Amino acid sequence: MEITKETTMGEMLEYDMGIAYVLMQAGMHCVGCPSSIGESLEMACAVHGLDPDVVLANIQEYLAGRA
Repeated sequence: MEITKETTMGEMLEYDMGIAYVLMQAGMHCVGCPSSIGESLEMACAVHGLDPDVVLANIQEYLAGRA
């Protein structure tokens, strides 16, 4: 699965629950919140004042490291 800024939080977590740790490290402590599941990564980053490119890079680094 290719993760992009348009990928929803729910899709990412369904693909790999380890992404939750990456998101929490970035400051998204509401990963399990039902309202966040339908938000895109970009939308969630905007709500938390985070740079979506940085968070996406961290997710991609995590995914590359598990292969």
